[in-house]
Amino acid sequence: MLALVDVPTLGPGPLLLRDLAAAGVDGDEVRRMHRRGELARIAPGVYVDPADPRLRRPEDRHRMQVAVAVPRIASDAVVSHQSAAVLHGLPAWNIPLTRVHATRPRRSGALRTGRLHLHTAPLEPDEVVTVDGVAVTTVARTLVDVVRTVGFEEAVAVLDAALHRRLVTSAALTATLDRMAGWPGAPRARRAFEFADPRAMNVGESRSRVAMSRFGVAPPVLQWEVVGPGGAVLGTTGFGWPEHGVVGEFDGLVRYGRVLRAGQVRAEAVVAEKRREDRMRAVLEGVVRWVWAELDAFADVAQRLPR
Repeated sequence: MLALVDVPTLGPGPLLLRDLAAAGVDGDEVRRMHRRGELARIAPGVYVDPADPRLRRPEDRHRMQVAVAVPRIASDAVVSHQSAAVLHGLPAWNIPLTRVHATRPRRSGALRTGRLHLHTAPLEPDEVVTVDGVAVTTVARTLVDVVRTVGFEEAVAVLDAALHRRLVTSAALTATLDRMAGWPGAPRARRAFEFADPRAMNVGESRSRVAMSRFGVAPPVLQWEVVGPGGAVLGTTGFGWPEHGVVGEFDGLVRYGRVLRAGQVRAEAVVAEKRREDRMRAVLEGVVRWVWAELDAFADVAQRLPR
């Protein structure tokens, strides 16, 4: 950790130039520290310790950028689009987070720079909430704004996550879509909403569903419980084709870390998972697994799944 972030008056940052100056670090020294990798810049004139864990995830880094940008933009602007999605805790897989997005309820005055995208659009009072003291579009409005402007796969991933976490209802999404009918990208948003499914548990499963659809795989049953001869549930799988006796599972790199019980080590979780799969294989025709790297070239996986 940097010695300067140990100064109690500075805290963990983000650190503005005036904060650094107050600690006795002038502009020339800030530039030298940045060149040496002792400071990480997240916006012009704004720095953090390069060891700050918030730099590890794009969403966490963007949250800091939003915090810096909000005091600098118009007072009637509301954080929106992917910036609002980040503040609502939603994943932003493959969605650009280089700019902070905000919306002003007016007809003109839009602005787009390298760091800020200020939209102008109708914005009703019931479409604004407060998150950590910041005015943000509601989850429903945020989702529609995002999925109108990103690709289908990215849209499904964020919609699935919001529905799975019960951050929004289908009724609220439908009402918002109806209100924004005729807006650019609205038909695209509706197609993604119709495909969304709250049973998808993570981005990998959402992307898997899109890939299956593209390669003509038969629609699966999500979170299918495999039942043994005596009626006992042998396991729940991400994807199932009961009529074929086949299950499929997206195997994320952090899967076993997420299913660890208290006091259980990773090796034990791997063994438990292997036993669960063995029990299911005894009553199934096939178990198909795939990993994140295979989602971009899904053809080989699709050939092993029911058509």
